[in-house]
Amino acid sequence: MANQTPSGNNRPRYITPEGEQALRDELQFLWKVKRPEVTQAVREAAALGDRSENAEYIYGKKQLREIDRRVRFLSKRLDEVSVVDRLPEDRSRVFFGAWVTIEDADGSEQEYRIVGADEFDLEKGYLSINSPLARALIGKHLDDEVSVRTPEGWKQVVITDIRYQMASNDK
Repeated sequence: MANQTPSGNNRPRYITPEGEQALRDELQFLWKVKRPEVTQAVREAAALGDRSENAEYIYGKKQLREIDRRVRFLSKRLDEVSVVDRLPEDRSRVFFGAWVTIEDADGSEQEYRIVGADEFDLEKGYLSINSPLARALIGKHLDDEVSVRTPEGWKQVVITDIRYQMASNDK
């Protein structure tokens, strides 16, 4: 039950060390830099007089609510996630954190790193562990053929490379 998401399903709440650091950096920035800046702007706008028609004041208060909402989310999320900071013993199979190269029937290759839901970014090749493709790849070996359901229908891909490394910066 400890690894359930708010919707109640048992999807993993894993995150890479880099993903955790990005969340912590965002939280630190919002709390120590952005919130004090906006708070000061609201104070200055409030000093100008009538708050009911003061657009700067109204916008600043809205910004503060959004910042506070995000701070609460990040704080809670950081308490919920499990940082995966070691490589799996069996590196011949696809697990969380792996860089996986797949080839489709047309011969085109794509490379993805399987990461937590909070850090997915397809432009960087970061694929959420909760995505259908990642779920289909987990546990598979090199040269395994994998079927995955896409919006266009079922797609077959072959795993052509599996590799692991601790830092995503030097891919």
